[in-house]
Amino acid sequence: MRKIYFLKSCSTCKRVMKDFNLGSDFILQDIKEQPITEAQIEELKNMAGSYEKIFSKIAMKYRILGLHQKTLSELEYKNYILQEYTFIKRPILVVDGKIFIGSARPNLTAAKAALEAIK
Repeated sequence: MRKIYFLKSCSTCKRVMKDFNLGSDFILQDIKEQPITEAQIEELKNMAGSYEKIFSKIAMKYRILGLHQKTLSELEYKNYILQEYTFIKRPILVVDGKIFIGSARPNLTAAKAALEAIK
């Protein structure tokens, strides 16, 4: 499966999608218009290793809700992600069972290499 979880209004997501020139074999899921399901979050967690790895700690609500002052459990990370799409670190690319989370340069370089390897 090849899929990207993104936010249409996110300039970083737009840039990544343009740079990667994702083909028609990619499933595009705007997490605001099509909220992530519990089954999808479970699948992402299994690939990533934890809910925390797919949780965005730079989301505005993270500070507004005072979550930066708490130690969250894995279940709490999961529940926050399911309740609020902005808590999903983005973009998340899934390429044939491999997951690439966020826009950090090393992650994007690895994702690009994975995409080039399948061409």
